[in-house]
Amino acid sequence: MDVKFNELLLPITPEHLRASHCKPWRDATNEERLDGENGLLLTPGIDHLFDQGFIGFDDNGQTIVSPVAHHESLMRMGLDPQRPPSVGLFSSGQRKYLEFHRENVLLRSRFLEGG
Repeated sequence: MDVKFNELLLPITPEHLRASHCKPWRDATNEERLDGENGLLLTPGIDHLFDQGFIGFDDNGQTIVSPVAHHESLMRMGLDPQRPPSVGLFSSGQRKYLEFHRENVLLRSRFLEGG
């Protein structure tokens, strides 16, 4: 598996990154849990935001900020919610798992979505 580093990961050494599952462990089959396409290497703060559904990624690598995320906290963590970064393209396997994340983990606001 190719490992890509980008601006969202910050210039730190790999031993300080966390492997984050796009489709959470609790929702994944044993095969999906071990599938390298289901993982992203993220900094601990970004991993927390991703796991908790405060951020996600579209298929083109654009960071999606949840409408319920606390913008000041995101800024303190190095993520500008007004200009969320693009992290580059994902593989087709990663896109499948990221779609699950967007539909089932990324926090939405019923009020903002009109429902």
